[in-house]
Amino acid sequence: MDEYLARVPEPARSTLNKVRAVIRSAVPPEATETISYRIPAFKHKGVLVWFAAFSDHCSLFPTASVIEAFKHELKGYTTSKGTIQFPTDKPMPAALVKKLVRARVTQMASKKRR
Repeated sequence: MDEYLARVPEPARSTLNKVRAVIRSAVPPEATETISYRIPAFKHKGVLVWFAAFSDHCSLFPTASVIEAFKHELKGYTTSKGTIQFPTDKPMPAALVKKLVRARVTQMASKKRR
């Protein structure tokens, strides 16, 4: 993940580093960082969430069901089935990222119990 982030130009690198720190604070302590589909991800009982930089935006990929559950709080962001886009120089609010990641952690935990 550090190699990926080192290749990302500013201001997106700083933005992704902030997003990474917020995600790290919201996932279980035993969650690991990985590269999945060529982008950074956090994994715990499966991939929880991905994030990446593109030429004109950054994205968080918390899955379609999490985006649907928080669609009202995501007004103002460009979203698609599994993606939330935000400016390269402006990370999403930490509280919102934490809510999304915690929802995904809960979702993954309940899937494993079935």
